[in-house]
Amino acid sequence: MDMPAPSIDVLNRKSRIVERLKNALSAEHVKSDPVETRAYECDALTAYACQPLCVVLPGSTGEVAEALRICSEERVPVVPRGSGTSLAGGALPTSDCVVLGVSRMSRILEVDYASRCIRVEAGRTNLSVTGAVQEDGFFYAPDPSSQLACAIAGNIAMNAGGAHCLKYGVTTNNLLGLTMVTMDGSVVEIGGAHMDASGYDWLGLVCGSEGQLGVVTEATLRILPRPEGARPMLIGFASPEVAGACVSDIIRAGVLPVAIEYMDRKVIEVVESFSQAGYPDCEALLIVEVEGSPAEIDDQLGVIGNIARRHDPIELREARDADEAARIWLGRKSAFGAMGKLNDYICLDGTIPVSELPGVLKRIGALSRQYGLDVGNVFHAGDGNMHPLILFNANSSGELETCEALGAEILKLCVEAGGCLTGEHGVGIEKRDLMHVQFDPVDLEAQMNVKDVLDPAWLLNPAKVFPLSETASRRAAA
Repeated sequence: MDMPAPSIDVLNRKSRIVERLKNALSAEHVKSDPVETRAYECDALTAYACQPLCVVLPGSTGEVAEALRICSEERVPVVPRGSGTSLAGGALPTSDCVVLGVSRMSRILEVDYASRCIRVEAGRTNLSVTGAVQEDGFFYAPDPSSQLACAIAGNIAMNAGGAHCLKYGVTTNNLLGLTMVTMDGSVVEIGGAHMDASGYDWLGLVCGSEGQLGVVTEATLRILPRPEGARPMLIGFASPEVAGACVSDIIRAGVLPVAIEYMDRKVIEVVESFSQAGYPDCEALLIVEVEGSPAEIDDQLGVIGNIARRHDPIELREARDADEAARIWLGRKSAFGAMGKLNDYICLDGTIPVSELPGVLKRIGALSRQYGLDVGNVFHAGDGNMHPLILFNANSSGELETCEALGAEILKLCVEAGGCLTGEHGVGIEKRDLMHVQFDPVDLEAQMNVKDVLDPAWLLNPAKVFPLSETASRRAAA
């Protein structure tokens, strides 16, 4: 069915907004032609797409402030966008919004090795932060699987983690300061090149707020000396439940690996064909990596190996050299992309207590059979951050809806087990109507009251995080 043509009033409004933005920024960095804006119609949750009113690509904090000031005056919603790798629809536009992308803002502003920090523009990619300091023996710890492409802006918005978050923490544990622009164009500085700040934890408020409170343009990040060495161990098991029990025992023993990663058979087979990592033939696989001096590595892997042997592993093998270690991690880092060879999928993100892993994995298997859709499990087992991949055929009528229903049941299971709806992907549009599963009305009201203060017209990143009914009533009352 053909969509009705926009009214003259709508077209005039769009023309005025675009013209104002072009006058404030360079015209070449304001995109309003549908051919150009189509690249911004969705993020990595590709099941949903919507063309925005226009796209602006500012090159500085000052230009971000000017663009937001204009949008505030025009009462135009704004969707902040880093690299568009959000798996929860966190950067999905609405038809009446301006997408504000920070991809042009990617400079290194300052490196301070004495204070062990680096200040970057928020459009810089995650992996390139380490790239800027690695020759001097330092690295940036958070390492999401999309680190080659994802931007620091999005990492802060979603509080991203990665395989090594078990030891080093997620983004909030490595964020020291930031520059943020609020919806009215005000520039705010929070924190700085020091480990903590007095007063309220404003960094903790902004990190993970999903673009609801402001647009982050610069960040001061903690960098760390690179460890002397690291070595991964592969441990294969006959069942997901046994692998989960082994993870729980490793954590209970007080050993702190740098990472414990999990993959089930479906993921193992696909990833092995891609990376040739030498993964064993098993139902569930753990990649456990430790770091330190050679003696420390041997001692830690000895303890972990003894724990694993109590669970009758099918195979237990340490990486023999740096090349094998690199291939092991290439396989894990490539899992999300490699799974696309099988079918369309939605990648979930829920967190549970590590002790609940065996039972939750068993119930996910039962739910998969109940809904008739395959689920591949690959996740950060050390901190219980699960990423079930639900496979479906987007061209088959009703399968997307079945996939979403199964996803909702898995996320409810995470909360029921004592966990939460998201560990690092955020709520976005994917989980907004499940927020009541984890939070009661008083909790949600407290969160929305914070947004009322910093974004009283509810223009920033609309239709995300909070249930749609709440967003609509808040905007109507503004």
